[in-house]
Amino acid sequence: MSQARAQRVADQIQRELAVLLQREVKDPRLGIVTVSGVEVTSDLQNAKVFVTFLGKDEEQEIKQALEVLSGAAGFLRSQLAKSIRMRSVPSLRFLFDKSIVEGQRMSSLIEKAISEDESKKS
Repeated sequence: MSQARAQRVADQIQRELAVLLQREVKDPRLGIVTVSGVEVTSDLQNAKVFVTFLGKDEEQEIKQALEVLSGAAGFLRSQLAKSIRMRSVPSLRFLFDKSIVEGQRMSSLIEKAISEDESKKS
């Protein structure tokens, strides 16, 4: 199976899941979910879905939201099967995407360093 096909499938799953999570999953424990990326194995059997949650910074909140998504994985997979033309839709595994949080942390550290540097010049 080509890597390009796996990437196309991953992109399509990412687009479809973003819409499904917004329209179909009505669980208050989730809040606003962003699908930041999807990685599909080359045999198209499994997909890692990377997500972030708006306003959820506590580890316990994130863990609970991931459990909600894991519980909805079967439903989401069946909904994907209706919109994606594939023999079998990959099984979904939801993971928290730390890169966005880490990026924000790095940006704030850089801003802090710049402001400290400027205050020393004065």
